[in-house]
Amino acid sequence: MTLTLRTLTADDLAEFQRVVNSSFLSDSVEDQLERWRGLFEPERHHAVFDGDELIGGGGIQSRQITLPGAGPQPVAAVTSVGVKPGHRRRGVLTRVMRAQLHGLHEEGRESIAALWASEAAIYPRFGYGLAAEFARLEVPRGAKFHPGVSIDGERVREVSRDEAMPAMKAVYEDLRPGRTGWLSRLDASWEHQFADTERDREGLSAYHYVLHPQGYAVYRIKHDWRERGPRNELHVREIAARTDEAYAALYRYLLDVDLVGELKSYTASDDPVVHLLDDVRLALRGRSDSLWVRVVDVDRALTRRRYNSDVDAVLEVSDEFCPWNAGRWRFTVKDGAATVRRVDDAPDLKLDVQALGAAYLGGTRLAMLARAQRVSEVTEGALNAVSHALLGDREPHCPEVF
Repeated sequence: MTLTLRTLTADDLAEFQRVVNSSFLSDSVEDQLERWRGLFEPERHHAVFDGDELIGGGGIQSRQITLPGAGPQPVAAVTSVGVKPGHRRRGVLTRVMRAQLHGLHEEGRESIAALWASEAAIYPRFGYGLAAEFARLEVPRGAKFHPGVSIDGERVREVSRDEAMPAMKAVYEDLRPGRTGWLSRLDASWEHQFADTERDREGLSAYHYVLHPQGYAVYRIKHDWRERGPRNELHVREIAARTDEAYAALYRYLLDVDLVGELKSYTASDDPVVHLLDDVRLALRGRSDSLWVRVVDVDRALTRRRYNSDVDAVLEVSDEFCPWNAGRWRFTVKDGAATVRRVDDAPDLKLDVQALGAAYLGGTRLAMLARAQRVSEVTEGALNAVSHALLGDREPHCPEVF
């Protein structure tokens, strides 16, 4: 039977949720449906049908993302992408990706798209590049800070969810304009990110909320009681603070919680907690991919953010999935601001749109991608010049999966 694609309506949400959950081998539950409803933009969701059967789809959330030097800017936050088991390898995902990206271009909407990938091999073929990573951090309870660490005298205390939420939202909004990779959050986003049913806990405790006058932390406990005493794990869900002293105070509190053997956290790849420690080897670290970025329109995207240094170079971009990006673009930066125009001049660098997306948030160096044979230098010196211009002041990080 011929496959068809259409945008969804509010009445399609329940069936769409069932299909997406089944694609991730999960069950659908009623309370989760209501949670989805607050984030569901039906006109921005595409689904593929086999006759009357919904067999796959994907959506976009209208969010903002903080870009280097430019603060919050529009992003198409791609979410809920899945294909029903038994209907894979039929081109369903390709149709959804094409509808999303071509639609963004044709309607002149967001110039970049971003997502978290369930499998890292899926999205590069649609032009997404690995733009940010997170760190898996493990630190033993009681780990000491180096002698120069300053912790203010403000009290750190555990509070109820109702008391914590307004303070958390205020801190987050204060910090978001300067934190590359952070997303805007509606009330529905906060409810979704900190949902706390038994299903959400996955065997851990309910959330604990910790407030400092200048910051907050949220954690769960994984219980582990042994014959020699408790070795519970403290799992940090999110930590944020307006000042370095408050950040250190919150980590000091978490590292000193009684009955805990180890703190575990998924955090920014440049989280300073490692360098707060007197013995840095106590912090076991691993890294994994987080945000993948897709440049929808080269000229519009490159003028959205600010840059680290002046540069003038012609970029030859290849892009089979979104062919309007293919060709040569003169990329000129003066005093942090870029102009981009299509030209016929000889190229200084050659790269594909995946490499451009990877470097877009300023955390992945074009010079490193060149060593991985994803970028080639034509004019000597152009690679380092463009790579340096693209770098951000801090590593990009997205503290939420969407």
